[in-house]
Amino acid sequence: MIPGLGLWRAGHKVLGGVIIGTLVALAAGLGIFAMINRTALTAAAIDPNLWYGVAAALLVAALGWVVVITTTHLALRPRPASAVQRIVGGALVGLLSFAVAAPLAFSANVAYTSASFLSTTFESGSDDTKVNGADPWNGADRWNVLLLGGDSGTKRASSLGARTDTIIVASVDIKTGATTLFTLPRNATKMPFPPDSPLHKYYPNGFTDPSNVANAEYFLNAMYRNVPAHVPNDILGKTKDFGAKAMMVSVGYALGLEIDHYAFVNMDGFKDFMNAIGGITVNVNYRVPIGGRNASGSNPEQAPSDYIEIGPNKHLTGGYALWYARGRYHLDDYSRMERQRCVINAVIKQADPATILANYQAVAESGKKTIKTNIPRELLPAILDVALLAKNAKLRSLVLSPDNGFVFGRPDWVKVRSQVQKSLRETTSSNTETPSASPDPSTSASPSGSASPSASPSKKPKSEDLEDACAYHPKDGTKK
Repeated sequence: MIPGLGLWRAGHKVLGGVIIGTLVALAAGLGIFAMINRTALTAAAIDPNLWYGVAAALLVAALGWVVVITTTHLALRPRPASAVQRIVGGALVGLLSFAVAAPLAFSANVAYTSASFLSTTFESGSDDTKVNGADPWNGADRWNVLLLGGDSGTKRASSLGARTDTIIVASVDIKTGATTLFTLPRNATKMPFPPDSPLHKYYPNGFTDPSNVANAEYFLNAMYRNVPAHVPNDILGKTKDFGAKAMMVSVGYALGLEIDHYAFVNMDGFKDFMNAIGGITVNVNYRVPIGGRNASGSNPEQAPSDYIEIGPNKHLTGGYALWYARGRYHLDDYSRMERQRCVINAVIKQADPATILANYQAVAESGKKTIKTNIPRELLPAILDVALLAKNAKLRSLVLSPDNGFVFGRPDWVKVRSQVQKSLRETTSSNTETPSASPDPSTSASPSGSASPSASPSKKPKSEDLEDACAYHPKDGTKK
C-alpha cells in the first residue's frame, strides 16, 4: 500500500527509495503550496488544460502503482513457491491492484469532468473581458449578474425559440456577500435602452409595439429571441450571446445598475441540477400545480396531474423542485416569481461545499447541459470567495409587481430605479445592524425561511428579507 516499500524490503533500495521519496516530495510540496498560496492554487484549478493533465497523470500513476505491486510480489515471493502460495499471491496482487487503481481511475474521471465542464461552460476572457489578477473586480463594490431562466428544450415549439420567463438580477456586495434579488415580470413592456446604446436607435421608445402594448412579441421574455432577429448582431461588439447581451443592456438601464455578466439556465435541465445537489427544502404556503397547460386554469382538460401540497420544510428533488419554481396553473406570474427567489435562497443556503463535492460529477454534468454564461473562467476564484460570504449573509429581494406600484403596460422606470437604490440600502443595513435579541431557535433552524407563521412589519420596506418572505405562512385555497 506504500509504493516502493516492498521493493526496499526486497533489496532494491535505490529504486524503492526513489519511489518513496518522489511520493513524499509531491505530497509535501502540494500541501505547502496549498497552505501558503491558496490564491494561486484556486487560479490553477480553473485551467481545463491542468485538469486534463491531472487526469492523464492519475491514469499513469494507477498503472505505475499496479506495476510496483506486481514487481514487489515477484521480488518477495518464496522460492520455490507452492501452488497454493502462487494462487494466494496472485489473488492478493489482484486485490491490492484494484484497491489502488479504482480510486485513481475514479479521480481521473472527476478531473476529466472538471476540465470538460470548465471548457464547455466558461470561456477564457469571454466577451473580451480581461480579469486583473491583483483586483479581479476592477475596483467595483458590487457584482451584478443577470439570471435568465428559459424554456428552449423539448416542451416548447421550435418556432417560439427561447423565451426567458425568469428574469432576475442578483446584486452582490463583494465585501460582505450581501445580495439583493430584483425580479422582473416576464410580461414587462417598454423595456428601455440607454440613449448612447446602438439599440436605442432601433427602439427609441423602448422594446414595445407602438400600436399594441399587449403584443406578447414585445414583452421582456421575448427580447432574447426577437431583438437578434431584427437587429445586426455586431452592433454591441464581440459577444457570446447577442440576445443575452441585449437583455443585460436593457435590464441594467431599467434598474439603474451596470450588469456585469449573465447566466442562462435551461429549465429543462433544472431538475438534473436539483437532483445533483440533493434537492432543496422549502416552505410551501399554497398548493403548487405539477403540470397544467394554461395559467388561467379555465380549461379543466388541461388541469395539472398533481399538486405539491401545503406544508413546512418540504424537501423537493428533481421534477418537484422544477414545478415548485415554475408551476403557474390557476396562479399568476407574480406568485411564481416569489417562489423562484425562494429557490435561489434555498440553493445558496443549503448547497454546502461538502454536498457539492460529494455530487460533483453530477453537478458538473448538469451544468454543462443547463448553463450558458459569459462569466470568464479567470473570475471563478473571486466568485467562490463571494459565494461563501453570501451563504452567511442576509438576502433580500424586490419583485416588480402591482404590490410595489409596477404597472406592466405603463412602467415608471424612474420610480423603479429609486426603489432599487432603496432596496440596496436596506440590504446593506440588514447585514450591518446588530440584532436586539437572540433569534428564536425554532425559527433559526429552519432551512429556507422560518417554519413558523411570520408577522408582517408595521411599515413595509421596498424589499423583503428572503428568510421572512420564504417563511411558512400558509394561505387558504390555491390562489395567492
